[in-house]
Amino acid sequence: MSVVVMFSPDEFGHAALSYGATEAARRGERLVVVNPSKGDAYVDRKFARDEEMAGLHTALDRLDVESEVRHDIVPDIAGAVLDAAADTGATLIVVGIRPRTPVGKLLLGSVAQRLILDATCPVLAVKPDGAEDLLV
Repeated sequence: MSVVVMFSPDEFGHAALSYGATEAARRGERLVVVNPSKGDAYVDRKFARDEEMAGLHTALDRLDVESEVRHDIVPDIAGAVLDAAADTGATLIVVGIRPRTPVGKLLLGSVAQRLILDATCPVLAVKPDGAEDLLV
């Protein structure tokens, strides 16, 4: 059993990580952190760089939960998170959400929306709210 977190190296991913780590500890489950990218852009700000990954691993080492990090180039972002949830028997997926315009939702789609609609377990959508940031 696990809690799967869709991580990005920004305030939204940090919020998801904080909530996910709390839930994993509370449930006594493994924390699986997923940071995927399609690899189709020169710069993907949501795909953690080496120094951001080092900070993530340092933060996870301080936690009192077993953890795993998946940092891969994949063809489908939401699919990678859903696959991690299926592979690890997730009881919860945590995703940080960001404001988007109606046109942005129409043109770009929404990974969070797909996770909410397609996941076989509950999905917790969080936004930054001043909760403890594990990466600080």
